[in-house]
Amino acid sequence: QVQLVESGGGLVQAGGSLRLSCAASGLTFSTYTMGWFRQAPEKERKFVGEITQFGRTTSYADSVKGRLTISRDNAKNTVYLQMSSLKPEDTAVHYCAALPRGSYEYKYWGQGTQVTVSS
Repeated sequence: QVQLVESGGGLVQAGGSLRLSCAASGLTFSTYTMGWFRQAPEKERKFVGEITQFGRTTSYADSVKGRLTISRDNAKNTVYLQMSSLKPEDTAVHYCAALPRGSYEYKYWGQGTQVTVSS
């Protein structure tokens, strides 16, 4: 049974930082590209960024470039989202997801962790 469990969310003031973690189990972690998505209240879920299987390549949504950094530790089956210079518009439930090699659709999703940025 595949599980993705996010942690590290919370309430932070604008300009602050948070690091989200996503611990994976039940899959061969190093064979998956790992992504982060977020969904603000009453809005659609949006892509934040992703990191390839061995961390060689990352890509980000334009809205977060320069402020958010994705990394992974395959020995710990964990992917991270380092968030800095946070803005109120970053307030959302943040989800991690796993993309199988050769696929175009994320297959496994976590339950999400809330990030709230106060102004």
